[in-house]
Amino acid sequence: MSERRRRTPNPGGEGQQPPGDGGRRGGPGGDELSSQGLGRRRPPGMRDTAQQPRMTRAEMRKAGQKNGKGGRRGAAAAAAADPGKKRFIDYPRHGKTGVRRWLPSWRQWLTAFLVCFAACVGGAFYLYQTTEIPQLKDLVKDQNTIYYWADGTEMTRKGETNRQIVELNDISPNLQNAVISAENETFRTDNGIDPKGMLRAVYNMAKGGQTQGASTITQQYVKNAYLSQEQTLTRKIREFFITLKINQKMEKPDILKGYLNTSWFGRGANGAQAAAQAYYGVDAKDLNLCQSAMLAGLLKGATYFDPTNPANKPRAEDRWKWILDRMVETHNTTPEERAKCTTFPDPVPPKTSSNMNGEISYLVDTVNKYIATKDPTITQQVIDKGGLKVYTTFEKDKVDALKKAVDDVKAETLDPQKRPDNDKFIQFGSASIRPGDGAIVALYGGDGVENGHFDNNADAKGVQVGSTFKPFVLATAMQVGVQTAKDDGKPKRINADSRYLSDDMSEIRKPDGSLVIGDDGKPYRQKNEDAGKRGYVSLRQAMQWSYNVPFVQLNQDVGGQNVADMAVQLGIRKDSLADPKTPTFPLGTSTISPIRMATAYGTFAASGKEAEPYSVTKVEVNGVERPGFAKPEGKQALEQAVADNVTDVLVNVAKNGTGSKSNALGRPVAGKTGTTDQNKSAWWVGYTPQLVTSVAMWREDPTKHERLSLNGTGGKESVHGGDIPTDVFTRYMKAALANEKKMDFPSPTSIGSEVDSSGAPASPTATATQTTTAAPSATAAQPTGTQPQPDKPQPPAPTQGACVPGVDCPAPQPTVPTRTRPGPTPSCLPILCPTSQPTATPTDTTPPTKPGKPTPSSTTTGGAQGSVP
Repeated sequence: MSERRRRTPNPGGEGQQPPGDGGRRGGPGGDELSSQGLGRRRPPGMRDTAQQPRMTRAEMRKAGQKNGKGGRRGAAAAAAADPGKKRFIDYPRHGKTGVRRWLPSWRQWLTAFLVCFAACVGGAFYLYQTTEIPQLKDLVKDQNTIYYWADGTEMTRKGETNRQIVELNDISPNLQNAVISAENETFRTDNGIDPKGMLRAVYNMAKGGQTQGASTITQQYVKNAYLSQEQTLTRKIREFFITLKINQKMEKPDILKGYLNTSWFGRGANGAQAAAQAYYGVDAKDLNLCQSAMLAGLLKGATYFDPTNPANKPRAEDRWKWILDRMVETHNTTPEERAKCTTFPDPVPPKTSSNMNGEISYLVDTVNKYIATKDPTITQQVIDKGGLKVYTTFEKDKVDALKKAVDDVKAETLDPQKRPDNDKFIQFGSASIRPGDGAIVALYGGDGVENGHFDNNADAKGVQVGSTFKPFVLATAMQVGVQTAKDDGKPKRINADSRYLSDDMSEIRKPDGSLVIGDDGKPYRQKNEDAGKRGYVSLRQAMQWSYNVPFVQLNQDVGGQNVADMAVQLGIRKDSLADPKTPTFPLGTSTISPIRMATAYGTFAASGKEAEPYSVTKVEVNGVERPGFAKPEGKQALEQAVADNVTDVLVNVAKNGTGSKSNALGRPVAGKTGTTDQNKSAWWVGYTPQLVTSVAMWREDPTKHERLSLNGTGGKESVHGGDIPTDVFTRYMKAALANEKKMDFPSPTSIGSEVDSSGAPASPTATATQTTTAAPSATAAQPTGTQPQPDKPQPPAPTQGACVPGVDCPAPQPTVPTRTRPGPTPSCLPILCPTSQPTATPTDTTPPTKPGKPTPSSTTTGGAQGSVP
């Protein structure tokens, strides 16, 4: 820039206006750019002149950069700014405006980093110096986990007595090498730290997720040494420094010794010596390669890899093979030695202490599973270590009464020596729950661990429930409605007076009228337990005698998925349900535990209020109560009117139908029988207003874990739900309710409409009724020949097909009076019915010979198998 332009010597030159004569409005004043007046503005009306010294563009740019603001105005502000007094920490930053005032400089960032780094190093050094390595003997603390009955008295205690510390020389090299190959193949050379694993664990704890196990043997040893119920960041940091110190101050053999003496192998065994004795009955030094590989597999989680549990056996075998192969790959054994392990080394049966005999072990098993569900940090390993107090819902008198009922019925009915092919391997499972509350007051899980029975039958999975599933179908029809009729465009809700065809081997139709096709490609036909044509019967009567055909058709009308959803709402676990698309789904092909069946029926008993089952009211860990064990809140899963109407139907089953043995209880009872195809299981689920109890019975070969038929059990041709299971229920409930008053069920209110299935004759009424039993039909003729036994309820005799009264129906015949034996609704017009009654075939007229069950038929179904009550 020229000197002339920078500074003009002639202040009053040609073309120049003198100061004060006007100029650019708002322009700078005469002293704006002087060193003394930088930052002050000229009075309005004064124009710029070249008389005052002005800063060059470069000078203004430099001033702007220095003070954080470019331009002439920023430069002027910087020149006029007062530098002020310097501070030790210049924050907020002096001379900066806006956001820059609050942004630290790079010097401040560097200083902060160095200070934090120094603090961390100092803290780490302090923690390292003050952290002590625990002595191995100090880790062995004998504590008990104590379980209490509902009244607060002690039930049992589980102590930590199965442990013995041994030297590394007393532990088989096979086990040492198997553990290293499976858990940490670089153990002998690494520094004991897995940074990625540590960061992953800290991250999971920080976000509130589940923690993950340590990765190296050294870290796992430290985890065993400092195992507590707390999963905190502080504890994780201490583990880190102990690991560093142990790895520096201890030799690898000592670390391996500590790890093998403190690891949990299941069966209450902590340490290799205890595990060797618990699983194979030998000392740790005598373990062979095959046994060692199995024990090493348990370190991943004994709960899931203990082969004693049949469900774990495939997993255990797969891991056993994998470990043996890893030992070859890591050069911890030779291929020749590996080849000798061809057969999985099954462990010896578990040995339990006497305080776990009888039903106690099953109660403890139920409680431990519930605790692990509510608080995942309390694992089985933590429970075995001890220090817990667990308060349960179990009532001792009811547990004893349930066991006595099962034992008495078995003693009176079964004779394994006389009938070894029929009376051996009989299993019972039962659960008793407070309706509307969910408290499990009693269980029957089996014969006891002292008799070699370790599975908890009360929580058994794999036993089909049979016709005890049918009330769920009826409840769905009452609450959701059938798709074959509409009410304002929605499925129409029906009542128990709705009539459905009950003829044996009837075709089943979809809601659109098309036929259901079976697995063989032909129209599916559903069979009943007995052959015969009974015409159209009400759903109340169909439930009373447990006819299959009406409920298979009703399931199609309401939709199988709707029935499945209803079952889940009532308390059934979704994973225990069969495929709802199959025709036999409503007949109980699902495998539901006795606990969950009692829960679902308890929803009916509580007028639709579903309460999740629970077995624990309080848990204390080292004297501190753990949160999360309050009684679960119930929810209204079913309309009260629907639940009460289902109960009304089930009262009829118990009083006049297949469950009439329960009349011996002497108080109002509702319930349903259930028997599966080929009589492989038999059920009774019943309830009073105060208590609901499920009883399941099946036969299973423990060596093959396969279901066997109950036919011939107890010298009976076949066993049904209305027989032995109902007898157990009645005996138990007499004792359990001895001190409680008799209570009636709520009177059901009208609900839904009578919606008959396609082809049903006209009905004079379509309103819901509250009757408990159906009146005997004039057309239900008693079969000639064998007379019914007076102490056993009889179903109505089958008709010879549907007819029109007055056209093709036989004339009414006098009936032999029996206990509320309802007959089928006439399906003919009076003017068309025939005047004579044809003789029934032997198949149709033979009365049932089993309590509460029609006579079995040899007729088979097409497509899928049928279920019986």
